[in-house]
Amino acid sequence: MSSNKTVHKTFKKTKMKKQLVLMAFAAMFSITAVNAQGGGGGQRMTPEERIKFTIEKMAPLNLDAATKAKADIIIADYVNGQQKAMDEVRAAGGDREAMQAKRKEFTDARDAKLKEIFTEAQMKQWKDEIEPSLRPQRPAGGGGGK
Repeated sequence: MSSNKTVHKTFKKTKMKKQLVLMAFAAMFSITAVNAQGGGGGQRMTPEERIKFTIEKMAPLNLDAATKAKADIIIADYVNGQQKAMDEVRAAGGDREAMQAKRKEFTDARDAKLKEIFTEAQMKQWKDEIEPSLRPQRPAGGGGGK
């Protein structure tokens, strides 16, 4: 009988090990799935990343070197100024309307400066194609409440 008990204990240990391995795989799969869905809370890009991203998105405009240099400065001033203003609004308790007003103020100033250096066709392409692609994409389906 004692060999039967030993077999039973060994079987039980093996079964527990299998369950443990399966749980570990399930946990790793869950973590991977959440990360693949952007489950990190939607981290914001740094100002430097936003500047680089915007400048890369402007490639279809086929800007000459002088215009590109001017546009790069305008975009950098816009992103850095907007970031500073948003930080100030947040520090002051940051209501949504104040943030939207500041953002619109900076966007209008940026667009006025870009209009001075872009051709009419480039400005139209900026407003119709490039600028909308810079806005953060919201996930479909509402994303649930807070």
